[in-house]
Amino acid sequence: MPEQVRATVRSNRDFSRRQFLQYSAAGLSAALLTACAPTAAPTTSGGEAPAAGSGEAPAASGPQQGGTLRLMGHQEVAGMGPQDQGASVQEAVIYAIHNSLLLGDEMLVTKGVLAESYEVAEDGLTYTFNLVQGVKFHDDADFTAQDVVYTYDFYRDEANATSIVGDFLGVESVEATDDFTVVVHMASVNASSLVSWAETPIVQSAYHAEVGEDTYRTAPVGTGAFQLVNWVPAEVVELEAFENHFRGRPNIDAIRQEVVPDASVRAIALETGDSDACLWPLLVEDSKRLAEDPNFTVLVSSTGGIKHIPLNNQHPALSEKEVRQALLTALDRQRIVDELWNGAAKVANTHYSPKYSFYSKDQDPAVKHYDYSVDGANALLDGAGWVAGADGIREKDGVRLSFTCTTITGDTARRPIAELAQQMLAEAGVEMLLEEAPVSAILEALPNGDMDASLFNWTYGAVDPDPADTLRSGGAQNFNNYSNARVDELIDAGVQTVVPEERQAIYYEMQDIIVEDVPMLYLQWDDWYNVFSSRVKGLPEATEDGFTLFFNGVHTWWLDPVEA
Repeated sequence: MPEQVRATVRSNRDFSRRQFLQYSAAGLSAALLTACAPTAAPTTSGGEAPAAGSGEAPAASGPQQGGTLRLMGHQEVAGMGPQDQGASVQEAVIYAIHNSLLLGDEMLVTKGVLAESYEVAEDGLTYTFNLVQGVKFHDDADFTAQDVVYTYDFYRDEANATSIVGDFLGVESVEATDDFTVVVHMASVNASSLVSWAETPIVQSAYHAEVGEDTYRTAPVGTGAFQLVNWVPAEVVELEAFENHFRGRPNIDAIRQEVVPDASVRAIALETGDSDACLWPLLVEDSKRLAEDPNFTVLVSSTGGIKHIPLNNQHPALSEKEVRQALLTALDRQRIVDELWNGAAKVANTHYSPKYSFYSKDQDPAVKHYDYSVDGANALLDGAGWVAGADGIREKDGVRLSFTCTTITGDTARRPIAELAQQMLAEAGVEMLLEEAPVSAILEALPNGDMDASLFNWTYGAVDPDPADTLRSGGAQNFNNYSNARVDELIDAGVQTVVPEERQAIYYEMQDIIVEDVPMLYLQWDDWYNVFSSRVKGLPEATEDGFTLFFNGVHTWWLDPVEA
C-alpha cells in the first residue's frame, strides 16, 4: 500500500456549512484557504485517539480491521454514477465508490477530500483547487487534474442531458494548469458552488470516455474507499475495501447493501442480527423502541428533505393553483403526523426546511398557512368552478378532478399516508387513485410529465437554498413540472447574490410564491432516526444530517468482532 497522502493544513478551521450561509462564494476573501485535514481527534481516558472523523470513544481494543457491514435500503440502486445522486440509498454507494473535491460531513462541515486546498477569487469568478497527489483509481490509474476537467465538462454539458447539469450554473470553463491544479472560471457568480459542483464525484476520465455514461452507471470506477464487485438491480450491491485508497485502507472489508422495501422486515433483520443498519428509517415506532435497546446505537436529527406529494402542474386536473390549494387544505396533515408518524415530525409550511433557519420561512407565522378544513377546500373548488358529478367527483369543462398517485413499490412506511390522503381528498370531491412503481421509474416519469403524482421525500434546497434543479422551469429534477417566470428570475438572482441578507430576501420572496402556487403538497419534516447495531463502531456522537452526509464517514468505521 502506498504511503497515505496527508492534506496540507492551510487554515486552522474547517468551513462549516452553516457558516457557508454567511460566507457565499464571492463573499470569501481572495486569501481564504480551507483546511482539508480533519481536526485533531480527542483522546480517551486511556490516551488512545478514536478513528478520524468520529466523536465516539473506541472499544477497548481500538479500531479493528475486517468484517462485512450489512446494510438495507428501501429501494433499488438504479445507477451509481455522479448523476444518480438524489436518491439517498444511491448516494451512499456513489460516495463510497467515488470522491469529490469537497464534501460535507455529518455535522455539515465542508472539508477537502480530493482537494488539498482551494482559493476563491475576491470577485467569486475564479476557483483554484490544489489536488491531493498520489491518489489511485480502482483500476490503478493515477488521479490527475484532467479527471476533474473531464468530469465537470461532461456533466455540465446540456447535450449529455445529465440530471446534475443545473449544479454547474455559471461555470464558463474548467482548465488543468498542471497535473494537480484545477481552475474553474465562472461567467457569473454562483454562490452555491462549494456545495454543488465542487461536490460532484470524480470519474476515471479515460475509462468513462471508453465505456460511455450508460455503462459507467452500472460499472463505476472511482477513487473511493470501496470498489464495486457485484450489482444485481433491485436486489443487492456489494462493495469491497480498496486496498490502495489514498486515506488508508478502510477498516471494514466489505459492504453489502440489500433492497428491503418493507420497514417491518428491516426492523426484524436488525433485531435478529442479520443486518447492521438501514439506509432508510424504520417505522417510527420501531426506531423509538430500538433507541431504548442497549444493543443498538440510534442517532436522531431533523431532516432537510420534505415528505411531500409532487404534482404534475401540467395535468388538466392539477393545473390551477386554486385546485392545488384546495388539495392541501383538504389534508389533515397534523393527523398524518400524529397517527401515521407517531408524532415524530412537524407539519410543513413551505418547501424549505426550518433546519436551515437563516433562509427558511417555514416557522414564520406570517407565511400563508393552509389549515385543515373540508369546508375551506370545498369553497376553493366551488369558486374555481369545479362542480360535483353524479358520483360525487368534481368536474369542470369536461375534465374530471381525478389523478393517480404512484407510490414506491413496497414502501410500507409511506403508503398509508397516501391511503389516508385518498380518503381525505374524497371528502372534497377529489378522486386520487393509487398505483405502485419502482423508484427509478417514478424519478424518470415525473420530470417528463408522464406521471400525475407520487409520494416521497426530497430536498428543494439544503445547506445552500438554491432549488434550480427542482423548481426552475425545465429543471432536471422538477418533479412537479412547475413553471413560474418570477421564480426562475429569483433562482438566477439567488445564486448570483453573495450578501446573506440580500440572498435571504430573494429566498423569502421565492417561498411566498411557492406557498401561493402550491406546486406540490408539502406534508411534513420528519425526525430522522439512524439505527445501528452496537457492533458498528466509530460512529459520531451526534449528527446534523439525517442521512447522506452521515454515511460519508463509513471509511473510518469498524466492526467489533466481540459483538458480531
